[in-house]
Amino acid sequence: MEHIDHILIVDDDREIRELVSAYLKKNGLRVTAVADGRQMRTFLEANAVDLIILDLMMPGDDGLVLSRELRVGRHKGTPIVMLTARSDEMDRIIGLEMGADDYIAKPFSARELLARIKAVLRRARMLPANLQVSEAGQLLRFGQWRLDTTARHLIDAGGTAIALSGAEYRLLRVFVDHPQRVLNRDQLLNLTQGREAELFDRSIDLLVSRVRQRLGDDAREPTYIKTVRSEGYVFSVPVEIVELR
Repeated sequence: MEHIDHILIVDDDREIRELVSAYLKKNGLRVTAVADGRQMRTFLEANAVDLIILDLMMPGDDGLVLSRELRVGRHKGTPIVMLTARSDEMDRIIGLEMGADDYIAKPFSARELLARIKAVLRRARMLPANLQVSEAGQLLRFGQWRLDTTARHLIDAGGTAIALSGAEYRLLRVFVDHPQRVLNRDQLLNLTQGREAELFDRSIDLLVSRVRQRLGDDAREPTYIKTVRSEGYVFSVPVEIVELR
């Protein structure tokens, strides 16, 4: 039986819930719509979904709080598209850092939202081009670090897990999937967010800075992510797959 993608809409605006639900259902998707974080939690306790559309500005727990909560719970791998009436650049950066996979500002067209949903789902299901690491019980090791590709967090030399936002994980994963290869900003944008996402180059620089902080990398003399002037960045250490018993 063919899988029908199930989309969960979390938005306190009833009109938006109804309009978006109707459009997505018309285009072959299964849709559930709830008004707030409490209803979202109740629904997700007993149901799995393929993608969550999450409003940023809601009474009670807002979209950033809920996104952060989702990224450390059992639904940490579920893609999130953030909705907001605010189009400020910093809001977009914060939303991505909190774990959103894409970001769209209100007012938006239902057609554009559908395109974003399809793009995010396609990226989420796309296997890496080379290492093909997706099975439980595998880690990627580089330097003193290991990257758990199932739990999507870093593990330091002492065995302590370091949480990553969705955007941080995706960027680091691109680097470790393409070690010792110079990647420019356009390539990083494409590999982490897709061409459909209207992001800006500075978002990559910010994420590189944040990932360096996670790795304890000195931006002036980095060990892991080096800047190649006028070209981009390179992950400069070798990467190996570690099988866990």
